[in-house]
Amino acid sequence: MPVFAFEAVDNSGQKVRSDVTASSKDDAIKKIRSQGLRPTRIAQKQGGAPAAGGATGGKKAKKRGFALFDSVKAAQIATFTTQLSTLQDAGLPIVRSLKILEAQQRPGRFKDQVGAVSEDVEQGSTFSEALGKYPKSFDKLYISMVKAGEAGGVLDIILRRLATFMEKSQSLRKKVKSAMVYPAAVISVAVVILIVIMVFVVPAFKKMFEDIGQNLPLPTQILLSTSNALKDYWYLVPGIPFSIWFIFRMIARSSKGEAALDAFKLTVPVFGNILKKSSVARFCRTLGTLISSGVPILEALKIVKDAVGNIVIARAIEDVHSSIREGDTIADPLRQSGIFDELLVNMIDVGEETGELDKMLMKIADNYEADVDVAVEGMSSLLEPLLIVSMGLIVGFIVIALFLPLVEIIKGIS
Repeated sequence: MPVFAFEAVDNSGQKVRSDVTASSKDDAIKKIRSQGLRPTRIAQKQGGAPAAGGATGGKKAKKRGFALFDSVKAAQIATFTTQLSTLQDAGLPIVRSLKILEAQQRPGRFKDQVGAVSEDVEQGSTFSEALGKYPKSFDKLYISMVKAGEAGGVLDIILRRLATFMEKSQSLRKKVKSAMVYPAAVISVAVVILIVIMVFVVPAFKKMFEDIGQNLPLPTQILLSTSNALKDYWYLVPGIPFSIWFIFRMIARSSKGEAALDAFKLTVPVFGNILKKSSVARFCRTLGTLISSGVPILEALKIVKDAVGNIVIARAIEDVHSSIREGDTIADPLRQSGIFDELLVNMIDVGEETGELDKMLMKIADNYEADVDVAVEGMSSLLEPLLIVSMGLIVGFIVIALFLPLVEIIKGIS
């Protein structure tokens, strides 16, 4: 009869490793549960008799192909994590949970990855080791939290925290992106309308002005020159945004250039404030989630530094890492960086003193995310009149430039 090595958690949350003899994996799970244990991993030992329906019974794992352009979306990972935490909370073994979730996925890269992770765990790998093979789908933050959950025997709780963290992060990103949809749409339509006016309408007036043979006012000359340039070099217009994007990409390729760009982003009016607050909120929530999950503070800071998304703030976090390694506090280097405001630093200081740093970081993240919501709404309210006024000024300039020569002609006739 085959022998199964298993890991389980008892009622007090302690991790248990042992062996059980059973005719099949399902039978082994029943025996483990009858002992008052909740299995987290189970695999048949090599050299034993093959289990009924087991992975070692001559059935080879099928090869899995990964589509080249089939990317894994963050929303898929968040949904998968939520569902996995629910199944783990219900007491299902990790392998069975993964197989259930694999069956629910639509055909594609992520379905193949979940299946491959399931096979690796079934063959004896830990869940975190299996996830580590797919760093583009599961980042360092995800794997570190799963590893902490495995070590503490609280994988279901960690997955629930991770799912909550990902949902909040997704929500914050969606709010910022949705606030940019309206301005982007208005600007795009306005640019198209202006190009049509400059390429098709203005040249008709130009012909009339040439027939009259009168000296044109400066605004009219500027308008006609712009119209000629657009008509002759229209194919360069799509290349302008691409050229700007390419220049920024080239600057960001060097560490100094990337730091300068990230520092510039934080100083842009309105947008810089939103970017800064969202980055600080991400820093606080990520660090708080990692600390509450049992990840050591120095390792947590390394992960947060990569996840914060801004090199200026990342360098401030690196200073915090060095400070803690030398035995100092978190608050002092944050205060010296000049990026984090005094209220945030004082709250972190209080969290360190009371031993509830993780809870304090979560509260700070909630406050900053609320501030981002207010700032995004304010930006949306401000951009609408600004766009309308800008369009009015441009259209007004075109109208005045076209009708100034006509006014001069009328004056001459009268």
